[in-house]
Amino acid sequence: MIVRRLTCGGLIHSHLHANLKRLQGSQVMARPSSDLAALREIFSKAKNIAIITGAGVSAESGVPTFRGAGGYWRKWQAQELATPEAFSRNPSRVWEFYHYRREVMLTKNPNKAHLAIAECEERLSKQGRTVTVITQNIDELHRRAGSKNILEIHGSLFKTRCMTCGHEAANYKSPICAELEGKGAPDPETNDARIPVDKLPRCEHKGCHGLLRPAVVWFGESLDSDILTSAEKVLDSCDLCLVVGTSSIVYPAAMFAPQVAARGVAVAEFNMENTPATMRFKFHFQGPCGTTLPPALALHETEQT
Repeated sequence: MIVRRLTCGGLIHSHLHANLKRLQGSQVMARPSSDLAALREIFSKAKNIAIITGAGVSAESGVPTFRGAGGYWRKWQAQELATPEAFSRNPSRVWEFYHYRREVMLTKNPNKAHLAIAECEERLSKQGRTVTVITQNIDELHRRAGSKNILEIHGSLFKTRCMTCGHEAANYKSPICAELEGKGAPDPETNDARIPVDKLPRCEHKGCHGLLRPAVVWFGESLDSDILTSAEKVLDSCDLCLVVGTSSIVYPAAMFAPQVAARGVAVAEFNMENTPATMRFKFHFQGPCGTTLPPALALHETEQT
């Protein structure tokens, strides 16, 4: 696998195109099937299922993606705020952005796709089978749906990391600090709150009081090596892989499923449209994930209840 030594760099890089092209040339490509019964037959025998999810899953819960046309908060795109440099220049503005996102998420709920994945994991675990979610999402909707085996490769909106002592912890306070209450409005005419640094979220671990930052992977930062190692093990051992609601253009996750397919494992893509990786996969199911995914993960007739 290539998941080591990679950074969160946004859209697909030129060498990823080259890798995909090389993988595509390694075997004859056939248009993926939409035969649900055929997928269900493979599903019934799978012992280790990897499910890779992206923004498309959460979009059905009404979660803003901040990507593509209209993906702005005030006058900035996420790529302009989700960087170490932006936080260093203006931590108040960046915290307003993440405070807004945290507060929005508290009004959203897992949808049928999240719930189907969680139910499938719980059901199959009783049969000695595993389901692992590898998600690019930072919204924790999989966790709230009930999933347990989750690898959040880009971190979480509801975790913080101290800039001084490095302590990382879950944080569900609303608001996360008093000065952010009522702040973070996304309207372009909204003025920055200009909160003093000493009034922004601070570390409470052993009296440190250092400045906290969101524990998410920002553009230009390395992904967590331990999480990537865990993802590598899951992807190397899975005997079925589902790609759900991801555009397959965000690096490095865009390479995960094509590499699974390259070793002959069935990969099923669930998405609103074709992606750059679609032709690498055995199955493709087009439409809303909340509609297409639950039937694929439902109780199979061979399962013992």
